[in-house]
Amino acid sequence: MEPEFWRERWQHNEIGFHAAEANPLLVAHWSALSLAAGDRVFVPLCGKTLDIGWLLSQGYRVAGAELSEKAVQALFDELGLVPDISEEGALRRYCGPNVEIFVGDIFQLRRSLLGKVQASYDRAALVALPAQMRQRYTGHLREITATAPQLLLCFDYDQRAMEGPPFSVPDDEVARHYADHYHLRKLTSVEVAGGLKGQCAARENVWLLV
Repeated sequence: MEPEFWRERWQHNEIGFHAAEANPLLVAHWSALSLAAGDRVFVPLCGKTLDIGWLLSQGYRVAGAELSEKAVQALFDELGLVPDISEEGALRRYCGPNVEIFVGDIFQLRRSLLGKVQASYDRAALVALPAQMRQRYTGHLREITATAPQLLLCFDYDQRAMEGPPFSVPDDEVARHYADHYHLRKLTSVEVAGGLKGQCAARENVWLLV
């Protein structure tokens, strides 16, 4: 999945993947991470998700990474914030009270730039990447977050029935990427109402990685 694919999706407002409210699975299962108010959470490939506003409202600090600058501008607009913008090598950093988003290729983001986080929340990153990129991504995420605990949401469906994204990431693949580094616990598995994109039956799984 080339970066230009996502830039064009945002440029042409082809963002059916963008939800109009905070993810109910996030709201229901976030407490499993046992974080404290003021802890810092990393949200990879965050877009302009309303999940960030929800995390801020719960008293957490948020860092994110997003390829599309248009999405990040919209995020700050919707949060009602005017960001401070700075250049950080190949990335651009948007900062506001308790929120910091790095714009550009996530693989250019280093631990020294991201800083310390107490957890990561992956709702839309792993499932957005094709199979050949997922191994690289999961290793990079572990490196830049120092293997911080993670709440991971992913879909499981017959990949032959529909082209991604979002792609299917079944249980055995989650284990392949993460079992050597985390204790894995599936918190819930729910059927996607009406099917994924209305095209095929799918389940959405919520994993706790500690």
